[in-house]
Amino acid sequence: MRPRAGPPATWRLTTWPARHGQVVGGRTAGTNIRVSRSRARFFARRDGTSAVAADSRMRAAERLEHAHALDGAASTLTGLLRRVLPSGGWADVLHGVPFGQPVHPALTGLPLGFWTSATVLDFVPGSERGARALIAFGLASTVPTAAAGWADWSALHREQQRVGLVHAASGACASTLFAASLLARGTGRNAAGRVLSIGGLAAAAAGGYLGRHLAYSLGAGTSHAEPVTHLAPLGWHDLCAAAGLPDGRAVRRQLGYLALVLIREGAEVSALADQCAHLGGPLHQGRLDAGPGGSCIVCPWHGSTFRVADGAVVHGPATARQPAFEVRVSDSGMVQVRPRKPRQGHAERSRQ
Repeated sequence: MRPRAGPPATWRLTTWPARHGQVVGGRTAGTNIRVSRSRARFFARRDGTSAVAADSRMRAAERLEHAHALDGAASTLTGLLRRVLPSGGWADVLHGVPFGQPVHPALTGLPLGFWTSATVLDFVPGSERGARALIAFGLASTVPTAAAGWADWSALHREQQRVGLVHAASGACASTLFAASLLARGTGRNAAGRVLSIGGLAAAAAGGYLGRHLAYSLGAGTSHAEPVTHLAPLGWHDLCAAAGLPDGRAVRRQLGYLALVLIREGAEVSALADQCAHLGGPLHQGRLDAGPGGSCIVCPWHGSTFRVADGAVVHGPATARQPAFEVRVSDSGMVQVRPRKPRQGHAERSRQ
């Protein structure tokens, strides 16, 4: 008996020479298509494998958020860093307050760029000297990169800190491997140096994945203040009676779904978004301090300090300006607010 033939490796869909969509002999004309069953299976396997790999990476990063075994080291390091880097001064520079955004993500491009270039040069004959120089530059650039990263890490929530610890460990592993690579190259063991560089680049890539998880999934370094600019075209909004505001104390008031913190100082009333731009802390529970350019409010969670007149950052760890509102008091004694326009100074506050 002849064995039964299996399905063909390729299916052919035959069409007829007519305009697309025209019915010919009870069938709709189209185009000639060859469908390879083996190719379909190949891409299906690839797509499934990619999805599983991505899901496993995400699950591993999420498990780190709940790795309570890291809490002891996190608590010790947090206390140490807060003693070494008190609020203001160098801490503000490392956070990125003068630049309006965190500097650690930008600095990470330096060692990664140097080390990636060095690894590429390892495949170019006669470029050993250039590769050694790039590795050395990369190692030197890890100093400010790590300093900025530790400063930001010390002012994060515990779930973020757990992921950040492994992120930092990956960076330290990468630095160690590249330092060993540089040492091996200096002693004439260039082949071992190349292997160590590849390992260092893999460790840096793993650390980079965790860093992106921190930024994009956990919101480290992004502004957590509620956006308010979409309210500007709507004009002035009645908020509350001015007589009900205590003098010299921050209070919370609702503008629809938005929470605002109001500060009355004599006849002047200031308004900011209540949710801190750093990690969403309640500013109305913070304290008022005197600062450059006027009174400031200090977030009770991590000490971010904002000028109440315009929301400018005075001290970190926050780097994004706190959304601010223009305030006026109507003839009937009603406090009215609208979002402050960009670049609008404190002198442009209006009052009716």
